[in-house]
Amino acid sequence: MIESARLASALQRATSALLAEMNAAGHWTGELSSSALATATAVVALATVDREKHAALIRSGLRWLAENVNADGGWGDTTRSKSNISTTALCWAAFGAADADGDFPAVVEKASAWLREKCDANQDTSHAWRTSHLPAAITRRYGKDRTFSVPILMTLALSGRLGADGWKLIPKLPFELAAVSHKFWGALRLPVVSYALPALIAIGQVIHHHAPTRNPITRLLRALTQKKTLRVLETLQPPNGGFLEATPLTSFVTMSLAAMGLASHVVAKNGAEFLAASARADGSWPIDTNLATWATTLAIKALAHQPTTLSKEQCATLRAWLLGQQWNVEHPYTHAAPGAWAWTDLPGGVPDADDTPGVLIALRKLGPLDADTHRAGLAGVRWLMDLQNGDGGIPTFCRGWGALPFDRSSQDLTAHTLRAWDAWRADFDPRERPRLVRAMSRGLAYLIRTQREDGAWVPLWFGNEHASDDENPLYGTAHVVIALRELAESGMLPALGPATHGAGWIAASQNDDGGWGGVRGVPSSVEETALAVEALAGTSHGASVERGVAWLVGRVESGAWCEPSPIGFYFAKLWYHERLYPLIWTVGALGKVIHNAQR
Repeated sequence: MIESARLASALQRATSALLAEMNAAGHWTGELSSSALATATAVVALATVDREKHAALIRSGLRWLAENVNADGGWGDTTRSKSNISTTALCWAAFGAADADGDFPAVVEKASAWLREKCDANQDTSHAWRTSHLPAAITRRYGKDRTFSVPILMTLALSGRLGADGWKLIPKLPFELAAVSHKFWGALRLPVVSYALPALIAIGQVIHHHAPTRNPITRLLRALTQKKTLRVLETLQPPNGGFLEATPLTSFVTMSLAAMGLASHVVAKNGAEFLAASARADGSWPIDTNLATWATTLAIKALAHQPTTLSKEQCATLRAWLLGQQWNVEHPYTHAAPGAWAWTDLPGGVPDADDTPGVLIALRKLGPLDADTHRAGLAGVRWLMDLQNGDGGIPTFCRGWGALPFDRSSQDLTAHTLRAWDAWRADFDPRERPRLVRAMSRGLAYLIRTQREDGAWVPLWFGNEHASDDENPLYGTAHVVIALRELAESGMLPALGPATHGAGWIAASQNDDGGWGGVRGVPSSVEETALAVEALAGTSHGASVERGVAWLVGRVESGAWCEPSPIGFYFAKLWYHERLYPLIWTVGALGKVIHNAQR
């Protein structure tokens, strides 16, 4: 067993580091990893809008890409990620769009060779592989979901990488459907998820501009709805120009408009201004501006095992800030009802079912409720109840779309929501409480029904690129086990069987070095080890916890614990890492272990 003094010292060091990350406003902002994919799309967008005006940003972006290419010639989403076909194709396109192949010949040629190999086109020494193999390989990566495959192909065509007839190789997007009331979008089963409507409109229009459909009726319909759907696009853009605060989505929309002669359109101008303002000093762009609300709620929950760490004044400041982030009107983008929270405090955020339960739990951790907190919390609880799918699970943004990943029920979001509902259950009006209990029972049934035979659950928003299918059952199982154990303690879960089975899977997945990765056998990370320790603390797997704690403490003592791992999934399987994740989850894990020992 690790010495208690070493454990306490490691917790104190980790806690101090986390508190030092609190900003001047009294909450946490964090820092997302620089992204080759985001950098590439921003370069293409700025080069398409006005190459001369944005020459300095374009040049520094290309230089960053050249300096951060992987040894194999490809790029991953972060500087710690394996090369993948999506990011490599977009980076390759960036050099073409900026007419910079001659400035970086070795980089461009090596990227081309990497893509040719991944497309199984090494035997094709001509340029024909770009049209005969590359589009098919990118389409296969995403299957029926065109949310990201079509934007990539559009960028390749725009940059000239697909040749003179490149636009004809891109599947058409029915942008005209955006002219229909949002109430019918789910029934129309669009080939993109709900958050990508700006891309549907802009990319659909630029494809139609360069390669209109042969069907005369469809061609006429698209011509007639072009102006109306552009007006819809204007209503979807937040004040700062950044759709979802996301560099790739904003870039795709901006380059699409510019490529059809609309560089001066208000959406394109605002998009370019957002991209210019969000460039980093080293020439890169992050995948999103920040996860401030998410990071803040995670930090509050992690520190809750040390109840005296945050002062009353700090708790009051955090509570006021969180209440200020609640959406109290219908969201203009997704038409989400009032009452929920997004991942960021910036205008491009969209209310969702991971940040909303995160805030609800954090508000309870900050001390006694005042009237404003009580009112806001119950509104959030009701928002989540209205979002619940027919199968009992919780989707990310909108109830009832269901055809694509981010609108389906998710096991990690359902577990998070159950924890939030349970935390607020006693505050509910007795007349409404039966409805909440029914919602919780349906959510529990969903989790029990979707548990894998081996005991694991798989999350939506986190993955591990070293694991099969990029899945991260460690993250999903840890969060569900934590939720089920809390529900058992409150009397909502009559038996701990599923939680025990899940905890057994976590223990069996521990690596020989004492840490955990997404599954057994992949490299251990601070984030995943900390989550496993927190989930197993207080269970019958004490030996696994001790080995995991020793692994974590060793990393804290060596200083290696601050190095984040790319385990976060953004939209369409875009990897990211967040600088605060290892700090937050280490504090939570070590804090819980010490708290349990003192009980």
